[in-house]
Amino acid sequence: MGSITNAGDNSKVDVLVVGAGPAGMMAVTWFARCGIKAKIVDKRGTKIYNGQADGLQCRTLEILDSFEFADRAWKEGNHMLEICLWNPGRDGVIRRSDRIPDTIPGISRFQQLVLHQGRIERFFLDSLKDHSDIRVERGVLPQSLTFDESKAEDDDAYPIKVTLKHLTEDEINPPQSNATKCGAAPSDGLYRSNMAPDDTEELLNKTANDKVGTQETIQAKYMIGCDGAHSWTRKQLGYTLDGEQTDYIWGVLDIIPITDFPDIRQRCAIHSANSGSVMVIPRENKLVRLYIQMTTTEKGGEPVDRTNITPAMILECANRTLAPYKLSYEYCDWWTAYQIGQRVGSNFSKNERIFLAGDAVHTHSPKAGQGMNVSMQDTYNLCWKISAVLNGTADRRILKTYQSERRRIAQDLIAFDHKFSRLFSGRPAKDMMDEAGISMEEFKNAFEKGNLFASGVAVDYGASLIVAKDGSSIDQGDGTDVGVINSKRAVSKQQLATNVKLGMRMPSFKVLNQSDARPWHFQEILRSTGQWRLVVFAGDVSDKGQMSRVQKLGETLAANDSFISRFTPASKPINSVIEILTIHSAPRASTELHDFHDIFHPYSKRDGWDYWKIYADDISYHEGHGKAYENYGVDKKKGCAVILRPDQYVSWVGELEDVQDMDRFFSGFMKM
Repeated sequence: MGSITNAGDNSKVDVLVVGAGPAGMMAVTWFARCGIKAKIVDKRGTKIYNGQADGLQCRTLEILDSFEFADRAWKEGNHMLEICLWNPGRDGVIRRSDRIPDTIPGISRFQQLVLHQGRIERFFLDSLKDHSDIRVERGVLPQSLTFDESKAEDDDAYPIKVTLKHLTEDEINPPQSNATKCGAAPSDGLYRSNMAPDDTEELLNKTANDKVGTQETIQAKYMIGCDGAHSWTRKQLGYTLDGEQTDYIWGVLDIIPITDFPDIRQRCAIHSANSGSVMVIPRENKLVRLYIQMTTTEKGGEPVDRTNITPAMILECANRTLAPYKLSYEYCDWWTAYQIGQRVGSNFSKNERIFLAGDAVHTHSPKAGQGMNVSMQDTYNLCWKISAVLNGTADRRILKTYQSERRRIAQDLIAFDHKFSRLFSGRPAKDMMDEAGISMEEFKNAFEKGNLFASGVAVDYGASLIVAKDGSSIDQGDGTDVGVINSKRAVSKQQLATNVKLGMRMPSFKVLNQSDARPWHFQEILRSTGQWRLVVFAGDVSDKGQMSRVQKLGETLAANDSFISRFTPASKPINSVIEILTIHSAPRASTELHDFHDIFHPYSKRDGWDYWKIYADDISYHEGHGKAYENYGVDKKKGCAVILRPDQYVSWVGELEDVQDMDRFFSGFMKM
């Protein structure tokens, strides 16, 4: 277990996180849940209160729910249920050409919603307060970084040294741009997030900071740079972002709209004949976000001076695209202008000690609603792994899977975004012979396929020492070798659970708690605690032969020499490292909790039996039948076994008798 020790202006810390945006907040949320002591710093004086990212995709909401605060976003956010496509007719006038669902029905128990980044940061801050003593230290800027590579493989070493400067008020809050020429001056995002210190607690903490204007030195075992597209951490490592530097120029307005455009409260993709494109994103609190195409530059050309762009210019462009409809506003909450840059980092880590995440290693257009989502999913992938290493349950080799898995996702994202941006920003084709124009049918198809990608549920991690897939880890990732030696390679039997895909997140269907009949989405049980899961699909345990198979598995797992026992510290409960969850397909009333071996519902001297480990695939009194076995593609009679990573991704599938192979899988990376 890690710890922080202070010695004057020098501190030792297990993990230093630079940047307290969504990626950084996700990182320390994992550390809080896994008992890791971490320090997080941010140069901003406060969290943000408006503007910035706003889209939350299905998979992100599933992740937030695993930390038990997705309900707050679900309640406050604006739900995105439908997309309207508007295109010019033969006469050049825009018309609604199609309606499609915003989230593909059935892929998740959540649908996409929008809620501004500041609220999402608030949910993380409240979660940190509830589960740890980790607090964001604001107005702190890193000054220097040194890394002793010779100690990279020493688990007890602190090879990273960072000097931090505690900024003064003037350094934290540079002058706001005066480029607003549209009545009252709304906050802009040309240079920095709008900041309004409206949280009493943060103000008190700021007032109490006696380190203003001073420096301190931090020694760390690990470091994560979540410090944005202009990442200081990335520059210190000498790494680059590779890709296109300039492309289309877009303006963004967050306004309460006054308009006769009929679909202003729907998500819309609007192509005009000759005046560019607009995307409409209806938001919370009557707001609407408009992404408005301003102009284009040649790739590789001179950067455009965004300080010349004003809200009035952006609104004028929007009205040209929306004609004959009119758009105006009295209230503007935030605005910005940006150039699309599609770039991926050359490296995501240095010796698996210093990591980069989020915008620090990939940048792209915001219209697909991916930036904040992919950034949070980066550190959601990374930080349970760092926690396992620090807590002594896993070998450092698992850290290589971060670059292999997430750099590949970033590369796929850039390829998707490149195509999506071209189709969105291009001029519509006038007819079939217009090769220079964009086919609206092609745009619709890309939009629908893109929705699956954008949802996050299509993420598919390649073979590695923590995903027992066939094939090469080099070919299935970003080129990094994260495989296992053949003698320890576990073999999965995907055919036993056809919809529980190796390398993908575990889907969710309703099951009933055996003890009290309460229906649960199975994902709700998979909380982000750092535990691995062995999911036992016990089959039809009303059949004596099948129950005999399940009991034999229980006896094997409970043995003193089983992998469950070997990889669980003697001082910890038996399910603290690898939790066993059971779903059977028999009628719930035909069996009892105590019919199952004790390992499936462990006993505690203080708390008695664990009633939250065994579930039935049966009909609920009030919520119907989840048909989990059918939806998971598992045989109702024979069942199977599935190993899930702490981040809910599927690692291994096999028979109930394949205990040696389960052992082989865990032995590939776990420590005694």
